[in-house]
Amino acid sequence: MQRWSAPLLGRLESNGAFSPFELTVVTEVEGHIIEGYLREGDEWYPILNGVPCFLKGALRPDLREFADRHGLPVTHYDGFLGSSQKTTADTFSFKWSNFHNYGHETKEQDFLFGWYLRKLGLRENEDLAAFYANRDHVLEVGSGSGFNTRFISSHCKGKVFAVDISDSADVTFCKTRDLANCAVIRADLMDLPFPDQLFDLIVADGVLHHTPDTEAAVRALYRKLRPGGEFFFYVYKKMGPARQFCDEYIRREFSKLSPDACLAACRGLTAMGRELSALGATIILTQPVDVLGIPSGTHDVQRLIYYNFVKCFWNDAFDFETNNMINFDWYHPHDAWQHTIEEVEGWLRSLGVRGFKFHDANPNGISVLLTKPCT
Repeated sequence: MQRWSAPLLGRLESNGAFSPFELTVVTEVEGHIIEGYLREGDEWYPILNGVPCFLKGALRPDLREFADRHGLPVTHYDGFLGSSQKTTADTFSFKWSNFHNYGHETKEQDFLFGWYLRKLGLRENEDLAAFYANRDHVLEVGSGSGFNTRFISSHCKGKVFAVDISDSADVTFCKTRDLANCAVIRADLMDLPFPDQLFDLIVADGVLHHTPDTEAAVRALYRKLRPGGEFFFYVYKKMGPARQFCDEYIRREFSKLSPDACLAACRGLTAMGRELSALGATIILTQPVDVLGIPSGTHDVQRLIYYNFVKCFWNDAFDFETNNMINFDWYHPHDAWQHTIEEVEGWLRSLGVRGFKFHDANPNGISVLLTKPCT
């Protein structure tokens, strides 16, 4: 954790005032607090390997040895966070511990940052850097391997906070610790230790649908956005009935498996995606199949099956195991909600948001960029 980040971490008092935590530094290396803790009375949060941890309940790691070592009270929590959050966090801890280099290779970046351009409604590669350049406080939720955190921090004049509920916070810290304006914390996005209306940009790419309630997650982050600030999020789109049936069936079976077993079980789907892609075949539908939500037109065979029947992702920019990880990411998390554009639009209107755009980045996702009104 960077020292500059400590004053921005704290809790809201009952009167609405923001009270920063008291910081104790145990070990510091090159401007990073590697070990220490943040405290407010008997309540305290450890800094472990450079990452402050604000998790509670079932998600909180075993800190008895840490508490003993530093003379801190052992805190007992009610475990108000449901088991689905713990299961989902475990899924992504496994994923990013095993695929910590995802997005850091040039070939992958060409695809991934091109996709970000589409999701944000931008046109040129240089536009992506310019999009982040003049921000003062940026929050990225669900930092994963840290490839996007690194890009944002490298092009942003201000402070960048990366947050994840899983062990991927440690991965992100390792990938960004050389960047002086970047700090990483481990926390639940529903209970962030930041004042409201702090951030002028919030990025939540592919994470909100992995919470128990996607709309509640949108509202929680919206509170942290300052008036005039921008909020980008990407959530899964509700697909046609055949794809929904297969998704529900496979997820019900695969989510019971250990992460290792699920990764192995996904390999058949990944191999099918690879072989269908290798065909390079297309078909022309002169009429739509409305009952399945399939439009008319020319369809690549692999994409036709992928978008309408079963997730068998394949992209030549990635090796086999990375493609397989992307299928695992879809089928193993306990919470993986899908939504309609009309549903998301309803959330935004209920928040009083007038300035928002949907960008058609791909058929199975909803990309939203909104501006919080100043009045």
